[in-house]
Amino acid sequence: MDQKLKISEILKKYTMIIALAVIIILFTVNTGGKMLLPQNVNNLIAQNAYVFILATGMLFCILTGGNIDLSVGSVVCFVGAIGGKMMVEMGISPYLTLIAMVIMGMLVGAWQGFWIAYVRIPPFIVTLAGMLMFRGLSNVVLQGMTLAPIPDQFLMLFNTYVPDFFAVEGFNLTCFLVGVIACVVYAVIVFNGRRQKLAKGYYVEPLTGVVVKMAVICIVLLSFMFRLAQYKGIPNALIWVAVIIGIYSYIASRTTTGRYFYAVGGNEKATKLSGINTNRVYFLAYLNMGLLAAIAGMVTVARLNSANPTAGNSYEMDAIAAVVIGGVSMSGGSGKWHGVVIGALMIAAIANGLDIMRVDANWQPVIKGIIIILAVFMDIRSKAKKA
Repeated sequence: MDQKLKISEILKKYTMIIALAVIIILFTVNTGGKMLLPQNVNNLIAQNAYVFILATGMLFCILTGGNIDLSVGSVVCFVGAIGGKMMVEMGISPYLTLIAMVIMGMLVGAWQGFWIAYVRIPPFIVTLAGMLMFRGLSNVVLQGMTLAPIPDQFLMLFNTYVPDFFAVEGFNLTCFLVGVIACVVYAVIVFNGRRQKLAKGYYVEPLTGVVVKMAVICIVLLSFMFRLAQYKGIPNALIWVAVIIGIYSYIASRTTTGRYFYAVGGNEKATKLSGINTNRVYFLAYLNMGLLAAIAGMVTVARLNSANPTAGNSYEMDAIAAVVIGGVSMSGGSGKWHGVVIGALMIAAIANGLDIMRVDANWQPVIKGIIIILAVFMDIRSKAKKA
């Protein structure tokens, strides 16, 4: 009986990880192994980097009370349009353009954050208006045309690879060693955290479970880095994604500001009575979303090697889907950054797998929609059982 209970608990705790593994296996079988080819693993990251970036920002918006940002796809396009205009038509330095794109993204975020946080217009309305406004402004800036090509200095920041310092032919040893180092650092952090909890008398997971989980994560990470090493190594887009996830996971779990987002989503009135400026928390959530939309715009422009009026279409849906699938509560106040990473991986894997299988593009949104419904259903069911 106890054994059945433990298995049931494991299945509940790692449902999304198991689902991700099943999806990858199914697509690998149905694509004749193409899903896990080194070049395709690289493409999966390069083509879906925006999902990880936008989902990270969407997490903080949803944490404040289930609020979403419908405008991020349009903001990605708008910021990209400004960047393309500056570099291609005006000949401005790519580095100055990067700064301008970041500033513009934050201005957009501040604009929407002001109406949401201080005027108290519902986020759905403000960001719906933003979706229409910034898509329209993108067309105004581009005049309905595509601007290309993008200067090489800009592309190098996002589309190149970390060089192999060992110059091994046919295998990027630097890439694989980075994976090994990441596993070692991860193990040190886990064991150090466990030791500190034991010293303070907190409950900790059994050592066997910790070791097994760590081994599985390290095997997956090393397998992933091995595949990348067989192609060209670590793409710069992956570095951007890793840095953003690292920074925001620290903010969410280790800082007071991060805790404020959870508190506002859990109970705004109680949070306000405790002395926390809830308006400021809302404002920061959308200011941050604008910043990350700008970075996603840079990644998108570099990947397409152009700025065009259709860039960013449905990006907001992918970001929201990644957060929801990752187990973040749509009522706010609950959710983990690693769940968002898993959700983004699932969205990326599904999109990549469907493309390889040449599934009709009209059916792909249908499949994503079904997955979102199922994810929310599982979240509601899980909470009902806990209650």
